[in-house]
Amino acid sequence: MQFDLRDGNNKATFQCYTLSGSSKMRRHPVRLSAIVINSRNPNYFAVGGSDKYARVYDIRKVHWGEQSNDDNPVSSFYPAHLKGKGSVHVTALAYSFQEELLVSYNDEHIYLFEKLGSFENMQDDEKGCLPTNELQVYKGHRNARTVKGVSFLGPNTEYVVSGSDCGNVFIWRKKDANLVALFKGDTQVVNCLEPHPHITVLATSGIDNTAKVWAPIAEDYVPLPVDAEKVISGFSNSLYYTREHQYEVIYQH
Repeated sequence: MQFDLRDGNNKATFQCYTLSGSSKMRRHPVRLSAIVINSRNPNYFAVGGSDKYARVYDIRKVHWGEQSNDDNPVSSFYPAHLKGKGSVHVTALAYSFQEELLVSYNDEHIYLFEKLGSFENMQDDEKGCLPTNELQVYKGHRNARTVKGVSFLGPNTEYVVSGSDCGNVFIWRKKDANLVALFKGDTQVVNCLEPHPHITVLATSGIDNTAKVWAPIAEDYVPLPVDAEKVISGFSNSLYYTREHQYEVIYQH
């Protein structure tokens, strides 16, 4: 849908369909749950939903307001090992300042796709499919109970951040996927994350009735909690941290 603030109306632009390997196969609408605009090139936006594909569209190629079933992303990709896994779907997307696309999957990991060339009229599972060993993978969190957001963090999008079913906030270094911070963000589940656009400040929310704003204000580097491995391996919802960490709440409402 396209919402034009100048006229107060909304328009249906196109419908996102499953990418099938054969034109004879029936195509089904994809239930969309995530959309993000490329801030470095606003002509491009990516969507994700009830299948494994992250689709990138060019807004200049959308036929506004036409009753058309055309669905022609300029790029569509997913990790190669997810082929044949029909239950896996996209829950969140994010663009970095370097135009990399971050994709989070339910009951799976988070993957970083580098800026790629276009793949016209993607109809084959093999096109645009990158082997997993060519992707940066961010692991440790749990994305199953509710929809988990994902985002970049830092003035130059140096970090990747996600919530988790265990109630923790996970922060990885983007370039090598090393976990650099793990702290309790909610008594149950952390779902939503929103970084400040210019400074290293992060807002989070989850099942609790409060939204929290975090900042790295500790004077010295604090290592991961001693039971971090247990959290990562067990995804236990009963673990609560009281230990000091490098990120502290600076506002809660």
